Amino acid sequence: MSDDALQHILDRQAISDTVLRYATGIDMRDWEAYRSCFTDEVEIDFSSWSGGEPQIMQADDWTAAVRAGLSGFQATQHISSNHVINFDSDEATCVSYMQAQHYLPNEEGDNTLTLGGYYTNTLVRTPAGWRIRRCQLMVTWTTGNKHIFVLAQERFAAMEADRED
Repeated sequence: MSDDALQHILDRQAISDTVLRYATGIDMRDWEAYRSCFTDEVEIDFSSWSGGEPQIMQADDWTAAVRAGLSGFQATQHISSNHVINFDSDEATCVSYMQAQHYLPNEEGDNTLTLGGYYTNTLVRTPAGWRIRRCQLMVTWTTGNKHIFVLAQERFAAMEADRED
């Protein structure tokens, strides 16, 4: 095996590991691991889920927003599979299937919301490894109670207020 072929395999694995760390970081509430997936500035496009336009923002701000949006759930499970990776020198695109399950017992409807679809992540090689510089979520289906996102944000705000007291 040539050095180039070996490097290609190592790069593919490192990219896949970054995409998996994204999902695991959320579910384990390991915000340092989640933040480590991104370049310092990142383009986020979740318009298929939340509307609006893609945004360029600081990765620290994005991480804080995801923490506030998802930490109020009792549990989440983000599954990432079928990683298709294409390279263009020190940049790569990874398209991966996703299924994101969100669980929060409540008295206002179903306790779960599941989203299905795929991510298209653009990653760049950095001195610290492969990092996501653009993250696009394409939600193709949902099932369950969308209102639990509001309840989870309210629960997180209450948890933060209790922590400050």
